[in-house]
Amino acid sequence: MPIALEIISPEKLLLARDVDMVVLPGTEGDLGILPGHSKLITGLRGGLVDIYEKNTITDRFFVSGGFAEITETHCAVLADAIIRQADLDPAAARAAVSEAQAAYDAVDMMDRDAYREVSDRLISAQAMVDSISPQRADKV
Repeated sequence: MPIALEIISPEKLLLARDVDMVVLPGTEGDLGILPGHSKLITGLRGGLVDIYEKNTITDRFFVSGGFAEITETHCAVLADAIIRQADLDPAAARAAVSEAQAAYDAVDMMDRDAYREVSDRLISAQAMVDSISPQRADKV
């Protein structure tokens, strides 16, 4: 019995199909979603969404954040930004970390909203770098 998965970006529906399991980068840790999962709405941090069919990862997407809505039969991932892992650009990912680090270094730590925003941006940028396969990361 599969679970219906939808992955939605701000621009379009990227994926809609039945899968055996999906692993999401939740804000409190990774979540394995199987058919029959308890109802849940959770925030997503930057990281990989792994899609499983027959105990094998068939697709991997990097999400920069967003949230997921889960029921017993359905999982909807609403991503701030999403890209297939294979399409991640190592140079662009490293540049995003540099830009995020500069913003973090310059933020007023007393401004909680600004601090949270730049720290989330830095965490997501580093997660993107970490999500690039080692074979591709060396080819910059």
